[in-house]
Amino acid sequence: MTRPLLFLLASLLPLAGQETMIRKVYDTKTDTHVEVTSLFSIPPASGFLPVRVKIANNLDSGRSIRLDFRSSSDYSNRLNANSSFSFSADGHKTVTRDILVPLCPANTNPATYGQMEVTASMSGSLGSDDNTIRAQIQPDKPCVLLSEPLFSPNASKLDSARAAGVTYGTSPFASRFYPKLLPSDWQAFSGFDSVLMTDSDWTNVPAGAKSALISWMMLGGQMVIYSQTSSTPASLGFPDDLGFGSLVIQPLSSSLDLDAADALKLVDSKNPANNRNLSSRTHYLSSWNLQAKFGSQGFQYGLFILVLVVFAIMVGPVNLFVLAKATRRHRLFITTPIISLVASLFLIALIIFQDGFGGRGMRIALMEVRADGGLNSAFVHQEQFSRTGVLLDNDFTVDPACFFSPVPISHTPWSRFDDRNTRGSFSLQPRDGKMQASGDWWKSRSEQAHALSAVLPTRGRIERTSTPDQLVSTFDFPIQKLYLHTKANQWFRAEGITTGKAFTLVPVDHSMVGPEIAALAGSFCDRNRRFLERASTRTGDHIIAVTDQAPGIDTLPGIQWRETRTVITGPLAAP
Repeated sequence: MTRPLLFLLASLLPLAGQETMIRKVYDTKTDTHVEVTSLFSIPPASGFLPVRVKIANNLDSGRSIRLDFRSSSDYSNRLNANSSFSFSADGHKTVTRDILVPLCPANTNPATYGQMEVTASMSGSLGSDDNTIRAQIQPDKPCVLLSEPLFSPNASKLDSARAAGVTYGTSPFASRFYPKLLPSDWQAFSGFDSVLMTDSDWTNVPAGAKSALISWMMLGGQMVIYSQTSSTPASLGFPDDLGFGSLVIQPLSSSLDLDAADALKLVDSKNPANNRNLSSRTHYLSSWNLQAKFGSQGFQYGLFILVLVVFAIMVGPVNLFVLAKATRRHRLFITTPIISLVASLFLIALIIFQDGFGGRGMRIALMEVRADGGLNSAFVHQEQFSRTGVLLDNDFTVDPACFFSPVPISHTPWSRFDDRNTRGSFSLQPRDGKMQASGDWWKSRSEQAHALSAVLPTRGRIERTSTPDQLVSTFDFPIQKLYLHTKANQWFRAEGITTGKAFTLVPVDHSMVGPEIAALAGSFCDRNRRFLERASTRTGDHIIAVTDQAPGIDTLPGIQWRETRTVITGPLAAP
């Protein structure tokens, strides 16, 4: 078979059934139909799946549909996420909407080779249909997006290269995308670690999607641009500083052939900062500082055993020989339920007295603040650990919409999502820039942890003043301590910083700064620790600041956060 024919077949095969989730023709005469299309050929291991919904209503009256999505990351479907969306189209109108479908959290077992499965079910006045797309998940490999011009000639050999030496559970190298169809929301890319495309592809990416990808890079994403010209970051429109992320520009031949070994080396880095999937599975276990700092709580087995022993005595001997003697056995129908009810009420009262309502927790956030390039945004990674008592309601709103996932913690008598147990149903419903959450995010009398990533608008910054050794903060909260690393590789420090009041920098030796930054970095999971360590080695005028007064990303209202520490990084802003 000739090479052109092979290339043609390779380009056609991935189009068949991989991206179209539902195509329902309601009326063939008028071509009234519904199309539900995944903008990526396969879903990532976590995060969101961007889906485009098109309703072509050529009838005289309006029509509406509902789409229910269910995703699962293990074969037994014990771990899943659910969401629903509704759409309508007036008569003789075509409506197209882009949505983000929340995906199930990653399976907690790092040795498990599972799959991400997403099922779409359609109902409504245009008929019903359903379909499922799925992808194998290899936990130690990052999730990659590959543009269509590179996917067709290279996907097969990249898959083979990744599978080399692996006898079980290999995953595809990449999910395919079309540059012109990329979504304009950074959350669409939050489940991916690397995006690979050509410089021509980048030119074809819509402006909104470019901004979304730059935000994703600021949060830690890796962009690889293959160039057939002498492209530079500046000529492609990338900022000089990409925050926690990175940009790699590689040469590309006119045949668009990639060197498989080099491509795998680029994205399959052992650096934990380059693999969100692996981080979510393993970085919050026994070595996670936040859980250790919060402290452990023993389970009061003795009290409950005592209550059960007293209950057994009351419902047995006392009930039989005192309350309902042999001549009054009919009283058992009254005394037994009363004793059981009293025992149950006593147990409930004991639980409430011991654990209380709501819960307590600790949060730590790493926040890259960028006022340059018109960004005026904070790029936030938040880790949180909490222990709950009795919860009366576990429905809540996350504002703003963000990457939000439970993460497995070291096993304790209170943990419900840990390295031994992976199950739960997590409902997320994106709506109006927020997310409505329900399900097993929090449970009564439990310990749980979550990872969040968000892009928040902000005017806060650390600015220069006309006095060389003085700066000013426009953040609306105080800052306990600030370090400045200058272009001349010198360190300065200031403390007790308040809003709008100029403060003076004091020079300090690197030997004094290093241990303090290392201690801050050690407070985070391994992935965020790497991000902070990378920020501390930047060239140019960059800050690292610490505050306990910055507001965190709020989740369940009943949790009292006894500490929210925020580490702020970023370049100095012009006055």
